[in-house]
Amino acid sequence: MTQIEKLYARLVKNRAAMRFADFERILKSFGFTLDRINGSHHIYKHPTVPRRLSIQPRGGQAKPYQIDQFLDMVEEFGLEMKK
Repeated sequence: MTQIEKLYARLVKNRAAMRFADFERILKSFGFTLDRINGSHHIYKHPTVPRRLSIQPRGGQAKPYQIDQFLDMVEEFGLEMKK
């Protein structure tokens, strides 16, 4: 299991705690790309998802509700981690 796969497994298991930088790595591994940054908001897009994902750090951590939004997108659109 690669490091990014371990991070994703930890994210799924514990939705409330994830470093922001690690969360961004996971997003990129699923094919999300940074569209723009507006203040502290990092706006990500995916080629097969019709809506954007806006995330911003809180004390260096990803916000739990944004982790939930991402995991819901993965499930809803059948997204898979790129190898």
